[in-house]
Amino acid sequence: MSIHIHKEGYKILAFGFLVLLILNIVVNIIWADIELLRWAFIICSLMLYVFLLFFFRLPARSLETDPGIIYAPADGKVVVIEEIMENEYFRDLRLQVSIFMSPFNMHSNRYPVSGRVKYVCYHHGQNMVAWHPKSSELNERSTIVIETKDGIEIMVRQIAGAVARRIVTYSKENQEVLQGGELGFIKFGSRVDIFLPVGTEVEIPILQQVKANKTIIAKI
Repeated sequence: MSIHIHKEGYKILAFGFLVLLILNIVVNIIWADIELLRWAFIICSLMLYVFLLFFFRLPARSLETDPGIIYAPADGKVVVIEEIMENEYFRDLRLQVSIFMSPFNMHSNRYPVSGRVKYVCYHHGQNMVAWHPKSSELNERSTIVIETKDGIEIMVRQIAGAVARRIVTYSKENQEVLQGGELGFIKFGSRVDIFLPVGTEVEIPILQQVKANKTIIAKI
């Protein structure tokens, strides 16, 4: 499987490399006579940088688009499957499926369906832990609504967690998007909610691990 580094990681990886390089030079000067500490710092620096490379990985995941399938928009664990009142756009009852992404998950978010983007809105907010029930309404977040060719509206909401401080959304209103295409990116631990019409049959159980472009969330 082909794996690349996501473009959102370029600056962080370059800055991180420079900072770690300078710190290691300083440590080698200060602890010149303490070889064990110098090597310990080098090893820790390498481990941290490998983690950053791992976090910003972008595996190639192709799929054949299917208008009858809703794919997972993110990698992670399903932490919520419930009917709730959605108050930002629909203002009615919707079926919410929430996927929690740990820092070890791939953080590129994908379009679960093909269609036209009808609504995009970014909200500043708090930084609760991403699995908190209120994080969907109170945290920093970005909401995207896609209308399929059959007129069904699917909402995807990117939510920043306690660690994450940067949500990136590529969606633009009236943009035609393709199922599996890249919707955006959230830096470090976070969550993605998907809101479906009430009555939609969900294909996955609570606490299941899912993968973007691989796991079928539901069928339309």
